[in-house]
Amino acid sequence: MSHDKYDRLIEFAKSLEAIGTAVAHPCDASSLSAALDAARLGLIRPILVGPVAKIEAVAKENNLDISGCELVDAPHSHAAATKAVELVQAGKAEALMKGSLHTDELMAAVVRKDTGLRTARRISHCFVMDVPSHEDALIISDAAVNIAPTLEEKVDIVQNAIDLARALRQTEVRVAILSAMETVNPKVPSTIEAAALCKMADRGQITGGILDGPLALDNAIDLEAAGIKKIVSPVAGRANVLIVPNLESGNMLAKSLSFLANADSAGIVLGAKVPIILTSRADSVTARLASCAVAVLVAHARRDSSAKVIT
Repeated sequence: MSHDKYDRLIEFAKSLEAIGTAVAHPCDASSLSAALDAARLGLIRPILVGPVAKIEAVAKENNLDISGCELVDAPHSHAAATKAVELVQAGKAEALMKGSLHTDELMAAVVRKDTGLRTARRISHCFVMDVPSHEDALIISDAAVNIAPTLEEKVDIVQNAIDLARALRQTEVRVAILSAMETVNPKVPSTIEAAALCKMADRGQITGGILDGPLALDNAIDLEAAGIKKIVSPVAGRANVLIVPNLESGNMLAKSLSFLANADSAGIVLGAKVPIILTSRADSVTARLASCAVAVLVAHARRDSSAKVIT
């Protein structure tokens, strides 16, 4: 099926300057080729961090040309994660990219107190989903990092997602705070938190987007469903950002779209000093490139001191 939204995203990112990207431990064909594919399109300038002999062996075995890439030696995956973070700290890279190490290893280096990349903002993950049957790309958060976020943590999750949407040049950011229903029910905590987040946006504690919630998934993305429930709102039926109650619901939503609706999912981690590209061996080539394209747009938005993006 066509993934025209990703195609447009990648084409736009190609028009911007490539960003230096520290690729942590690209020691299998999947992660190494993902970085090289993105470099070939002019999205990133990869700095390959890991055991150089192993990277060169993988490249040779899979007929991958790494001659134009900078290589930084690190003896193993933990060291590669630490070194990649150091390259960002030194200003040599504007993005971080996961190679063939565990996500936990990379994120441990990112969140380390003294040497990591933490900011005052809570770190969170966003999927940018290209659902072929849906008009808009959908940002879903958080389905990968925060397991059971508190209301305070959800404020940052929402703000990170809004800032991402703005970096992706969304003209209007319409945020649905999801629950199982569209009415506030004291017995369902996620509905109360949804209402609180919307009031916080009204008071300027969350900026840059239009919030509504609680909303059920159907009346968040389908105008007819919103009409049947008589929900009058600029968000209901037209949401382009979906904030889920917890990791389980977000993970199931994202995977349902992938496996039942043929959606592709680009992934990005926000709230750190630079965008972090998380790719999976299960990702399509288009999804991997889209993840890199998202990071390019976020990095360029950060360069603009007037843009309120992931600081």
